[in-house]
Amino acid sequence: MLMLRSLAFLVVFYVNTALFLVLGSWLLLAPRRWAMEGLRLHGLASLWWLKVICGTGFELRGAAKLPRGACLVASKHQSAWDTFALIPVFRDPAMVMKAELGWIPLYGWFSHKFQHIFVSRERGPSALKNLIRDARHRASQGREIVIFPEGTRRPPGAPPDYKPGFIALYEGLGLPCYPVALNSGLFWPRRSIVRYPGTIVIEVLDPIPPGLPRAEARAQIQERIEAACDRLIAEARAAPNPPPLPSAAADEDASLLKKGSAKPS
Repeated sequence: MLMLRSLAFLVVFYVNTALFLVLGSWLLLAPRRWAMEGLRLHGLASLWWLKVICGTGFELRGAAKLPRGACLVASKHQSAWDTFALIPVFRDPAMVMKAELGWIPLYGWFSHKFQHIFVSRERGPSALKNLIRDARHRASQGREIVIFPEGTRRPPGAPPDYKPGFIALYEGLGLPCYPVALNSGLFWPRRSIVRYPGTIVIEVLDPIPPGLPRAEARAQIQERIEAACDRLIAEARAAPNPPPLPSAAADEDASLLKKGSAKPS
């Protein structure tokens, strides 16, 4: 039954996305805010279908912490779910994404229409300069700059692998940074078509003020995200019908249990 529901959702998700892209193609000629509203509705529709078909719900925590103006958002990235589910969380997000995604027909055209921020990572220092330039422009419009610090999806519990781009943005923008934790990879695992029932949690954490030294800011952002993600993983495991734990998280959990059992009573 789990596999049948997952397959049914897979079909519905891609059909739903194709319909939004094709039937909404006229939005490429409309004002950007209209296109962004279409993007938001796509995210909400996808979340609704996921809940109806697979029983996978969504909870947002800490949204009241977000400012009404521009800010930097550094989010954990565990699943393809993050790429559409984060959109309705923010007012007017500008997502930092790989430049090659902008070449995909319709999807890439819309990404340019949304004025997301494209990064050519192979270009090294010049890519960081362009990233900061474009992010400053989006921030001047009052938008949230959303970046996945690790650059790609990481399974829940995997060792962190934070890239330099997010801290360059922190320094270059001079804005508060809001770390975001989530546990989406437990319910929508990467490289798998299975979608597990339960509740995916996105949690907006306390902000990091601008102007901190680079090393301190980097450490605080990473530590807050990783600690909160570990907590959300543990919370999901304590649910009545928990999703399976990915191997990376399971290995870490076993290590922690082993250390705990070695402590003297």
